[in-house]
Amino acid sequence: MPAPTTEIEPIEAQSLKKLSLKSLKRSLELFSPVHGQFPPPDPEAKQIRLSHKMKVAFGGVEPVVSQPPRQPDRINEQPGPSNALSLAAPEGSKSTQKGATESAIVVGPTLLRPILPKGLNYTGSSGKSTTIIPANVSSYQRNLSTAALMERIPSRWPRPEWHAPWKNYRVIQGHLGWVRSVAFDPSNEWFCTGSADRTIKIWDVATGVLKLTLTGHIEQVRGLAVSNRHTYMFSAGDDKQVKCWDLEQNKVIRSYHGHLSGVYCLALHPTLDVLLTGGRDSVCRVWDIRTKMQIFALSGHDNTVCSVFTRPTDPQVVTGS
Repeated sequence: MPAPTTEIEPIEAQSLKKLSLKSLKRSLELFSPVHGQFPPPDPEAKQIRLSHKMKVAFGGVEPVVSQPPRQPDRINEQPGPSNALSLAAPEGSKSTQKGATESAIVVGPTLLRPILPKGLNYTGSSGKSTTIIPANVSSYQRNLSTAALMERIPSRWPRPEWHAPWKNYRVIQGHLGWVRSVAFDPSNEWFCTGSADRTIKIWDVATGVLKLTLTGHIEQVRGLAVSNRHTYMFSAGDDKQVKCWDLEQNKVIRSYHGHLSGVYCLALHPTLDVLLTGGRDSVCRVWDIRTKMQIFALSGHDNTVCSVFTRPTDPQVVTGS
């Protein structure tokens, strides 16, 4: 049986230019009216948004009604002696029995009615106005008139002094890794730096020129210290080594072994031939510089000892972990 034949509808041949114009026309009809424009703002939505922001930011703040400034009440504004604030004398005193005038503190025109507590009796006789403070009024209210005469206590915090902004003096380059430690010579002629590139470099302070490069560590150098009593420099690193360098020969003359992990810090005692080192084994070790023997192992930390400090006057060692 022959297969049914399907008639193919003729397709109108269209050029590429015509198809492009047709697509462009549909795109302009869809996007052109609103392209680069925003819809007009809705006033109701804007008001709702502002009210919500005000409620969230200032919901717990109570509005304060502004009041006009109060005019102080003056008592018996008449020419004559000014009003005075006097303390009530105990019953039976001589001044009360004789009717003498009580001692008073003159505070100028009477402006005390708005600030005095309730229950005060204002009496006026023979053209004078006297205010009597009861015995149960607090000391703050009794000393209202003299509070203004008290000397103001200065602030105990010192005021910083202004100085010109600091400027960068010099940038010294030469290491191939992070600079982990810096130490200065006691004579202030040179300084040394230890880096993650496993080298120790000595620089001239005045010119910033590299004078010497010392190698010997197999890991990054974490700590440096220069002795002010000997021609020695001490270094420590992540390779668990503590080295003593002779600066006259520029070589290692002693090594201190005992740390179980990397050494992160070291310090020299100012008056004794003692070296202190701390590291990742959570212990601060005290070494004799000359004999290379460990004197003490100061334990107590639970983590890496990152800083060591000694005092020249007291036999104390401060460690930070």
